[in-house]
Amino acid sequence: MHHQEKRDAVGHVYYEVNQSDFDLVRNPILNKGSAFPEDERHAFGLHGLLAFGVSDLETQKKRSYQAFQNKSKPIEKYIYLRELQDSNETLFYSLLVDHIQEMLPIVYTPVVGEACQNFSHIYRRPRGLYLTPVCKDNLDEILSHIRFDAVEAIVVSDGERILGLGDQGAGGMGIPIGKLALYTACAGIHPAKTLPILLDTGTNNQDLLKDPLYMGWRHERVRGKEYEDFVDLFVKAIKKRFPHVLLQWEDFAQQNANPILAKYRDQLCTFNDDIQGTAAVATGTLLAAVQSIGSKIQDQLIVVVGGGSAGCGISNLMAQAMMAAGLSESEARARFFIIDAHGLLTEEMSGLLSFQAPFAQKKSAYQNWVLQKPGTINFYDVMKNLKSTVLLGVSGQPGLFTEEIVKLMASKTQRPIIFPLSNPTSRSEGKPEDLCRWTDGRVIMGTGSPFPDVMFNGKSRHIDQTNNSYIFPGMGLGIIAVKAKHVTDSMFMVAAKALAALSPAKNNSEENLLPPLDQIRSVSRQVAIDVALEAVRSGLTKPMSEQEVIAAIDAKIWWPNYVPYVKKQR
Repeated sequence: MHHQEKRDAVGHVYYEVNQSDFDLVRNPILNKGSAFPEDERHAFGLHGLLAFGVSDLETQKKRSYQAFQNKSKPIEKYIYLRELQDSNETLFYSLLVDHIQEMLPIVYTPVVGEACQNFSHIYRRPRGLYLTPVCKDNLDEILSHIRFDAVEAIVVSDGERILGLGDQGAGGMGIPIGKLALYTACAGIHPAKTLPILLDTGTNNQDLLKDPLYMGWRHERVRGKEYEDFVDLFVKAIKKRFPHVLLQWEDFAQQNANPILAKYRDQLCTFNDDIQGTAAVATGTLLAAVQSIGSKIQDQLIVVVGGGSAGCGISNLMAQAMMAAGLSESEARARFFIIDAHGLLTEEMSGLLSFQAPFAQKKSAYQNWVLQKPGTINFYDVMKNLKSTVLLGVSGQPGLFTEEIVKLMASKTQRPIIFPLSNPTSRSEGKPEDLCRWTDGRVIMGTGSPFPDVMFNGKSRHIDQTNNSYIFPGMGLGIIAVKAKHVTDSMFMVAAKALAALSPAKNNSEENLLPPLDQIRSVSRQVAIDVALEAVRSGLTKPMSEQEVIAAIDAKIWWPNYVPYVKKQR
């Protein structure tokens, strides 16, 4: 590390820094830019490198926000913020925290999807690690660098299933970078303690392979044993270098996501955000929706469009919530109607994946249904024959929630709960303004991507974004603070319930289901506390009192402010 945190006689933090001159201003963790005070400019050889005037952080933010606003296109705003992050992380995060509602859709969904697609064309500076099978024998050496000594949180992707956009190869690095930015902005994990990693195992995206500017490994995607062996070598290297790290898997294709999670979840502290984080935020939002209308989770009939790892992960956690409310496992699973590309998952289907099979509907549930075409049960058939109360979309198919489907649902239930969760915005199953209009304003909704407020009957409705950022940053903070050995399903349930408990709609059904994003740090802190206490209860960390847990969490929360520097004596 190039700096060491110290405290003076009265407890004020300062850094002992061993860099100076250009090295110091090029270090994004330590750079203060125009905010270096006169004494530090003298001590670190910065005179002449910086313009004469000294700015404070507030002035720098005004200057940066003005520059941000002057960018006309969202992708230009993204590029500007990424350059700011790569030059001065304190300024970047202070700006992001102040304008989280406005900037979250830029640094993450939906704009990060466009950034991944154009990664090789907007590339500026290196960030994170790109690991390919070519360097499989050098993983220990690559990870050994001193700059990684403080790392406590890693987000890794192989770029194969980026949001709803598919294979983006090396461009998938935009996702780990964006996710870790949220760990810091939403929960306060210090940026020096985060590391984005891209496992570049090739790409089958022909547009990328034909692009002369493409920066990734020009090789078809590695499959089978070679892929599995490479992932295994990666995990072994991570465990060796970072025995207490939190490793988050992100945007892996369905055929790899579940097997990887199943194989490694008991080997180290790890989770898959697409499977588990999405499930927790969807469950938390559904619990909030149900409590807002005075209903019960165990009474819901839930249709899930998208039978992949995300759809089944959501269903699994919601089923656990129903079981906690008194249903048996078979009773809970029977309340889910999951539809994939081949139609409703049923016990008569062959070739169901291991995580789909528990949700296959028994023949007795649908044998008397009237079908459009005998032998197949499509989305319309399910909505026509079932009095569903909840409709979830994780299909990546835009516009799937048609007027016919939505009106059909609204004709059978007074307050239809509809969550089109696919990302980015271009892949959303339904638009909030349509859902509102087709249900005469009776819909309770949450979306995976950000949408503008909707006007209906002269009244403005703010649209809840059921974004994983309500869950994973707080979970990460709690897990890291108490050094939990593993991440469990019960932690995600606790996180979902913590989110539901903070719902503004809890006491007023006219309010939103989720707290506003400008409260995200306090939300993350509460999620962290509840998750950490669950880790203590489960014996996954040393025994700690609630006060000790809270103190450990608060000690981990970094606020982006400048601290004084003193020159480290050699």
